[in-house]
Parts: sequence; structure tokens; C-alpha cells
Amino acid sequence: MSPIKIGVLISGGGTNLQCLIDGIKSGYINGEIKLVMSNKKDAYGLKRAEKEGIEALYIDRKSFGSEEEYNRKVIETFKNREIDLVVLAGYLRVLSKEFVREYSGRIINIHPSLIPSFCGKGYYGEKVHKEVLRYGVKVTGATVHFVDEGTDTGPIILQRTVEVKEQDTVETLKDRVLKVEHEILAEAVKLFCDRKIKLEDRKVTILR
Repeated sequence: MSPIKIGVLISGGGTNLQCLIDGIKSGYINGEIKLVMSNKKDAYGLKRAEKEGIEALYIDRKSFGSEEEYNRKVIETFKNREIDLVVLAGYLRVLSKEFVREYSGRIINIHPSLIPSFCGKGYYGEKVHKEVLRYGVKVTGATVHFVDEGTDTGPIILQRTVEVKEQDTVETLKDRVLKVEHEILAEAVKLFCDRKIKLEDRKVTILR
């Protein structure tokens, strides 16, 4: 089987991107990152990609007259590179419905909580961990899911728990959750590339 062609969307430092790069280099993931695209010019993840010889693109929304034109450009960019799988690795823009439909069942996102808790509109980055600590839950974690037209509402692929400790700060909790994010994102992408994910309605089955 030929390697799955992966396109990664980022907005920041790209540590989740790095875990995928490392997984591919080690042979754990049978895929190839063909493109890393960011909506932020100074995203460090672009430098990570360039360092590995991966095409790194910044597409400025302000360069386009409308949201529709911008979205068409993004879709065209991915289609021209024959991307099989889209991974959102800390991407802080909402994908257009057209993009989601084009890549239905082929877009994976990582979220730093156990969906359906602490997710949806406004829940991203440190805001998630602040709410987790404020609410007083004893367990949090990370979720990898397929993207649909809602916000954090797509079918769940993998989840892993993280204990919330009494002495936790946003920073300490974020660090422990991030470690788990890296683990399950790499695992989910590996499973997709190995054709071991079966999606029926909302249910994801891992084929062994």
C-alpha cells in the first residue's frame, strides 16, 4: 500500500505536528506529510516543517475579498497535493462547510479534554484547562475525533484520561494533557494510515 498523504493545519508552535513528524521518521506511522499550512505567518510549526523539507504555507485570509474565495483557495491547495488525510494540530480557525464536506471522514482533530466535556465554541488551548480546574473535575484527558460541521461534535476515535491533581495549575495540567495528546494523535494517524479505522454513523471501530 502506498503511504497516506497527510496535510496538517496549524496555528502555533506545532508540537502535535512534531509528534507526527517523529512518528513517520521512526516508521511508526506509514504516512507522508506533504503539506503544513498555517493561518498565522509567525507560527513556529512552519519552521518545524521547513526543517524537515516539508512544504510549509501561510495563506493570509486578508489577501482574499471574501471568506468564500479564501476557502476555495484552501481546498484547491489541498486537492492539488492529493491529500488523503487532513490533521488539525492546534488550528484555531473554523473549517468551512465546503472543506469539511470535501474531506468528510478524512479530517482528524485533537482536543485537550474528554469530549463532550469542556468542548465546543470558545473552548480551546488554556481556556479548556482553566475551566477543568474551575469546575473541579477529578479526571480530564484528550480526545481525537473526526471533524464534522459542528464544533468538537464529530465521531470520537480515541480518548485517554489524565488525573487532575489538587495542586495542579493550568500549566502543570496542560503539560500532562499535552503528553497524552501527542500519544493518541500519533496512534490515531497510524490507525488511519494502516486502514484500521471503520466509521459507521457516529461509531468508530478500530480493526485489529
